[in-house]
Amino acid sequence: MSNHDARVTEDELHAYVDGALPADRLAAVEALLAADPEAASRVAAWRAQAAAIRARYGPVADEPVPERLSIERIALRASGHWRKLIRAAVIGFAIGGAAGWFGHEYSNFGRNEQIARAIADAAIEAHRLYINEVRHPIEVRADEAHLLPWLSRRVGSTVRAPDLTAEGLKLMGGRLLTGPRSPTALIMYEGAAGERVTITCTRAAREGSTAFYWQAAGEVGALAWVEGGLAFVVAGPAQRERLDRVARRVYEAYEVAARDRN
Repeated sequence: MSNHDARVTEDELHAYVDGALPADRLAAVEALLAADPEAASRVAAWRAQAAAIRARYGPVADEPVPERLSIERIALRASGHWRKLIRAAVIGFAIGGAAGWFGHEYSNFGRNEQIARAIADAAIEAHRLYINEVRHPIEVRADEAHLLPWLSRRVGSTVRAPDLTAEGLKLMGGRLLTGPRSPTALIMYEGAAGERVTITCTRAAREGSTAFYWQAAGEVGALAWVEGGLAFVVAGPAQRERLDRVARRVYEAYEVAARDRN
């Protein structure tokens, strides 16, 4: 059996997300992700978690450790048996803390503005992953009646797919992403030139609202905001004006629905 044909392990999926996968296993992992929507969803969720953590805690990781908290300084205050225990405890705390942050929810990142920044990072990662899919860019097609009811049920709030024909975009369908706190709905649209725009929607776990937050990462741009306990991101080619129009149409669709309910 060739290395390309060997079964892809969970550890290799994690290595793929971390950018540490050996080059000779890359083709096998990418083939699995193209053929297995569930595995692709898990990978997207891991990337989203990592992006959210970088957005919130990246600057802190670059700060120098205060001298009074250095392992050497603490160890100097102890001796023999206790010095070994202290060093082991400090190292264990650091490892445990790093693992723990990967399980944190968006709701623990503080203000809604911080949540918007975190979900923008996560949505850009998911957008990049799925717009390039040939066989499985979506799980459920636009013409399948259960698309929005299914996503709404899983997200725990009504998910809408606004008509974006005025922006030259046609609804393709959607898929469910497994988020760090709750499921996330991803709706995909396609333009006449083949460009794709995605809308993600998930529960923000706190009330309040934010202004649109813009973020660009290379050729992909995203507009994120929080409104009524939900967090939204519109991602696509980094054309600020066009994505701003799309985001406003999405915002208006939910606002109109809220007014109708009242």
